[in-house]
Amino acid sequence: MKLHELNKLIFDKLNLQQFAPSDSSLNGVQVGDLNQDVSKVALLVDASLEGFKQAKKQGADVIFVHHGLFWGRPLAITGSHYKRVEFLIKNNISLIACHLPLDAHPILGNNAGIADKLGLVDLEPFGKYKSNNIGIKGRLPEKNSIDEIKKLLLGDNEPAFIVPGGKNSVSSVAIVSGGSPFSVLEAIDQGIDLFITGDRSHEVYHTCLEEGINMISAGHYATEVFGVQLVGNWLKTEFNLETIFIDIPTGA
Repeated sequence: MKLHELNKLIFDKLNLQQFAPSDSSLNGVQVGDLNQDVSKVALLVDASLEGFKQAKKQGADVIFVHHGLFWGRPLAITGSHYKRVEFLIKNNISLIACHLPLDAHPILGNNAGIADKLGLVDLEPFGKYKSNNIGIKGRLPEKNSIDEIKKLLLGDNEPAFIVPGGKNSVSSVAIVSGGSPFSVLEAIDQGIDLFITGDRSHEVYHTCLEEGINMISAGHYATEVFGVQLVGNWLKTEFNLETIFIDIPTGA
């Protein structure tokens, strides 16, 4: 498979065109020779030099990330940005990025992955951002406590910031991965029991308490590892590409 073929597969599967008017990131190939042969794809959340070095050690010739190098404005190729681009080019490693489409995809997206891990049913789009919904909402098969839901999502040892503003036992859950704490306002309007996102927010803390909603801020990175792994599984299963997920948590 050539890089341009892989790019088209991702472009079509993840509906990149749909998000072009609203997503400031440069989705698709950001660095690379479009005629390059693809044999192994490394999946990372963030485009970082450490991630690139680990991908090289693992023999990857293409890297797929959620957070890429370019965000809608000219960026001088100096400093750390230069070192990242230089490393990719010198080692003939291509970079493909997918931002909002990877949050929103109903099967391969970050929010779909979280919903699946929690076992949500009756799924519907949620989390309006400009012209698209990027999140998801659903219902737990059985009511559960916030602490148990947090454990199910992150395990016992990973921290999360919990605002226990609502019911002790919750049924309806809305999710927007990453940095979307203000989407809790939409969840409040829809009468949702629990809102899950990545980033915490000082501004919405008292609103959650006063409006009677629970909120879990599970970490930006922790809520966005799902999509890249799901894409890796899709590429491996459907196209027999070798894939590797490289985990570099940021603690945020």
